[in-house]
Amino acid sequence: MNIIVNGASKGIGRALVLRMAADKDKQIIATGRNESMLRELQMECLNGNVTYMKMDITEMNKEMEVIRDQIFNRFSSVDILINMSGSLIVSDFMKLSDNDTRNMMETNFFGPVNFIKLVVPLMPAGSHIVNISSMGGFQGSSKYRGLAVYSASKAAISCFSECLAVELSESGISVNCLALGSVQTGMFEKAFPGFKAPVSPEGMAEFISYFAVNGNKFFNGKVLPVAVNNP
Repeated sequence: MNIIVNGASKGIGRALVLRMAADKDKQIIATGRNESMLRELQMECLNGNVTYMKMDITEMNKEMEVIRDQIFNRFSSVDILINMSGSLIVSDFMKLSDNDTRNMMETNFFGPVNFIKLVVPLMPAGSHIVNISSMGGFQGSSKYRGLAVYSASKAAISCFSECLAVELSESGISVNCLALGSVQTGMFEKAFPGFKAPVSPEGMAEFISYFAVNGNKFFNGKVLPVAVNNP
């Protein structure tokens, strides 16, 4: 089984690669901005089934051909794509700079969308795209000050997942989106300083790993809330 985890240098993405790499039958490409952290992650995966690809998701439009070649040279097919990359800048909307707004939208929406466009040609029938959103972008959920653009970017990837599932259904490719609640990561601590999340990155990685492998047997085109409390 060939898997790409996009946004794997730290947090839940890192824990997810470690979890999935414990299975020797899984071959994984881990992507991220920080090459030294990706190299350390590769070394921790003792089965030798993890390679990494340094990639800035916000620069996808400039590096499409290079990234495509790197993927196609390693995998002849991709069974699972998990888009974990995320950017969070906590600020009231009226104080948020245009650059910060665009960075969150590029990281949380446009980058993953462009990455999917690269990978889909390698995905056979039965494969699964899992996009990671947030409860902040889940319609009807509680909203919090300083997270307006972040939440909007996550709402965008959620709706995109629903729509893309319709387009790819004829190819047999499933697309689902997990709207994660509070997990004890650096990003969560930035958004809610002093608040203790009930779920660890490793615990959430265990769930995402299971869902990525099995979820498309039961779901397609769904945005699923994964939260046990508020926030």
